[in-house]
Amino acid sequence: MLHSLYLVGIAAFAASGVLAAHEARLDPFGGLVLAFAASITGGTLRDLILDRHPLYWTHDWILLAIIVGTATLTMVILRYGTLPRRSLLTMDAVGLSVVTVIGARAAVDAEVTPFAVIMLAVLTGVAGEVVRDVLCGQYPPLLLREDIYATAAVAGAMCYLLLNRAGTDPTSTTLISAGTVFAIRMAALRFGLHLPRLAPRRM
Repeated sequence: MLHSLYLVGIAAFAASGVLAAHEARLDPFGGLVLAFAASITGGTLRDLILDRHPLYWTHDWILLAIIVGTATLTMVILRYGTLPRRSLLTMDAVGLSVVTVIGARAAVDAEVTPFAVIMLAVLTGVAGEVVRDVLCGQYPPLLLREDIYATAAVAGAMCYLLLNRAGTDPTSTTLISAGTVFAIRMAALRFGLHLPRLAPRRM
């Protein structure tokens, strides 16, 4: 079940990468590059930090096939039609919610400290989007704007940590935590919620 959910998150990030490439007017190769960047960057950094080898995506042909297939399908749809910008934000929210929880699970399995669990979960969830935005020329990237994005990942990671400590069954822990991230992110988009900006320094 966990692996299936992870594939859903990876597919969502792959689609968001292609949608971002489309908005930036990149070519199909650029779309494929962004699909991979959005999908595997966070998990790769997490595994390198945890010294997990081989890297998870190097021996999972299903995952790679899903990235390529999702990216190709999204490009075909965009070639003959249009998708609203909200599609990018929704796909991104789905990917963020699932991949953040997967990162939390990997960190808990590695028996790191609670703070490290939260940091690794957030890193897994947001790193791909930072790389995607930078490659698209979007500055600052979504993570560094006042949008409630990484904050949603932090909330989901904390939820996962608390439920895991409470002995909640893994399936419920995963679904509730992922749902928390998704609900916070979508609520922020729906109601225009933002974090306060840093006040300018007075001279």
